[in-house]
Amino acid sequence: MTVDSPIATLPGGDQLGVAGELIALLSATETEPRPNDQLSALTLAVAADLPVLLWGEPGIGKTAALTQLAAALDLPLTTVIASVHEPSDFAGLPVVGDDPAVQGVPMAPPDWAVKLVRAGRGLLFLDELSTAPPAVQAALLRLVLERRIGALQLPPGVRIVAAANPRSSAADGWELSPPLANRFVHLQWTHEHDVVVRGLGGVWPRAALPRLDPRRLAEAVAFARRAVCAFLKARPKLVHQLPASETRRGGAWPSPRSWEMTLRLVAFATAADSPREVLALLARGAVGDGPGLELLAAMDRMDLPDPETLLADPAAADLPERGDLRQAVLDAVVAAVHSHPTRARWDAAWAVLVKALATGAPDLVVMPAKALAGLRREDWDVPAAIDRLTGAVTISRHATEAATRTAAKAGAAR
Repeated sequence: MTVDSPIATLPGGDQLGVAGELIALLSATETEPRPNDQLSALTLAVAADLPVLLWGEPGIGKTAALTQLAAALDLPLTTVIASVHEPSDFAGLPVVGDDPAVQGVPMAPPDWAVKLVRAGRGLLFLDELSTAPPAVQAALLRLVLERRIGALQLPPGVRIVAAANPRSSAADGWELSPPLANRFVHLQWTHEHDVVVRGLGGVWPRAALPRLDPRRLAEAVAFARRAVCAFLKARPKLVHQLPASETRRGGAWPSPRSWEMTLRLVAFATAADSPREVLALLARGAVGDGPGLELLAAMDRMDLPDPETLLADPAAADLPERGDLRQAVLDAVVAAVHSHPTRARWDAAWAVLVKALATGAPDLVVMPAKALAGLRREDWDVPAAIDRLTGAVTISRHATEAATRTAAKAGAAR
């Protein structure tokens, strides 16, 4: 004797219909505004009209994120699996007319490109990019950079996002060619446990374009130009640095093109007042981890107080609240005294350290204090301000030892 399933006993036996209702219930999810750095980085790059490449292991949710992004931005989504297309699908198919010697042979675009042009807007999703052979990658160069497919120009309202698996986990994967890789902002797509659990419960983070402040646009552009240009002036070797290994060439690396993308991202992040973590993801995704982090460190120091101003009036010193920036300011003060050592400047530097101790973490004062103590000359008395620092570090001992060493060197020189 067999027992029929509940679906099998329904009137009419519409098992697939009921199954469809169940699937629809499972597919019905909601979204909520929730901080998510990688999603914010993706939406900001999309707003900046820069091609984005999401790197992640299979099943991590790259395609689902793009589907949700298109729905949230109300953009029609066009998905193209790069690995199953021929180079002519992106370069255009030759169409011979009545008189090719006079009219030439136009390159006809594929139907999905024509539909995008008709719509005037959309999200073009190039999936499985790392499984596309080199010939297809070469054909994609003009599409990604110039937005052209054959004789067709995609409208400004079309954004391009791609996805790829690392070569180790891709089906017949290839490394990305350096010219193609250098046209993308690379974002490492990873899963967050809390996001996945809450999403499976029916609520996913909501993708939304950044809110740009119209009053800050000119300021944002000026800041971005100043930051990137000043950094590259100080680090000229990073203007163009092609990685040595094939794997790294397939990711983010610095070039004039990727620095131009970085400048745009800095301007957008500034106008949107984006968190530093979001800008870090984008800068590293455009020019690579090392150059991106160096740029951020340089940007942090752009608005730091001048050490000469602090030495001129220690009582009015306004030190940064953030620990790493405060440390940089104190190091700069010690370096300023080292470059031009006088008794008055040495005493003023101690006053700055005392103020830093009174308004921040004591451990930030330790190394600058040791370095400053080492600059003491034999005829310089230990200032009374040092006594206020002895609770954090035994400064007097270091100062005395430094003076003794200086006197010994002077005696030996005679």
